[in-house]
Amino acid sequence: MKIDPRTVAEGKTALPLCGRLPDNVKVSFEFFPPKTEKMAESLWAAVKRLEPLGPQFVSVTYGAGGSTRDRTHETVARIARETSLTAAAHLTCVNATREEVDAVARRYWDAGIRHVVALRGDAPDSDGVYRPTPGGYAFAADLVEGLKRVADFEISVAAYPEVHPEAASPDADLDALKRKIDAGATRAITQFFFDVDVFNRFRDRAAAAGITVPIVPGILPVANFATVTRFAGMCGAHVPRWMHETFEGLDDDPETRKLVAGMVAAEQCRALAAAGADTFHFYTLNRADLTVAICHTLGVRPPVEEPAPA
Repeated sequence: MKIDPRTVAEGKTALPLCGRLPDNVKVSFEFFPPKTEKMAESLWAAVKRLEPLGPQFVSVTYGAGGSTRDRTHETVARIARETSLTAAAHLTCVNATREEVDAVARRYWDAGIRHVVALRGDAPDSDGVYRPTPGGYAFAADLVEGLKRVADFEISVAAYPEVHPEAASPDADLDALKRKIDAGATRAITQFFFDVDVFNRFRDRAAAAGITVPIVPGILPVANFATVTRFAGMCGAHVPRWMHETFEGLDDDPETRKLVAGMVAAEQCRALAAAGADTFHFYTLNRADLTVAICHTLGVRPPVEEPAPA
């Protein structure tokens, strides 16, 4: 099943409630490196639970200030070594010279990792002001260009439908994204958002600016509403009033909250698909159950094995 976004815009069609998404829908999953042995066990359980869904790739984040560089590398290498998944590693500009970043990139290439998510990274200083590392890559576009000199990586970069908090203006933010694409990035993955119209307007503005690579919506299932609200405040994402009302009274009811979160995320994806999106990137927070449930609802499921002929 394929849906023409023009018919949606004209109000002629909509995805049925709980209907499967088009057969060409693709997903990817994001994890963060574990800090403890118990967290490592939880991460690996999530990886194995999500593996049968056949994602395009899975990515592993980098800690603030490059603080998890080694753990990220170990996690990515293990995923590549011990699963059928295509693993992607995050790399940032902070707290490392160009030579140090290039050396990490070469380690990834030598380990068989061909996909990097290239980010500027968060400000490591206590005052929250980003300052380029002396001798390092200053911004994500510079990092993309440098990675392309190291090897022919597939490179994903970040996009901000609601504008990066430090951007001078929406146009300046879009210009920054265009520079990353022009430097060699092949995909943009958005910061999480909850208002589908915000994404649709951003995608249209990006297209008008000459950005032709896929812009993949980032989906954050709401495992904990207070945590999501805190994350949103840090990255400038708007949490609509209807979400506050939807999750009201569920702080001490995690089971009901999980059911509601699955419904909200599935309907968000359904609305995005109706407007033309065919790929989704899930921020899993190293938890598989909610993401598996959402993907199942959308029709992203393990392949069904055909019975052997008698």
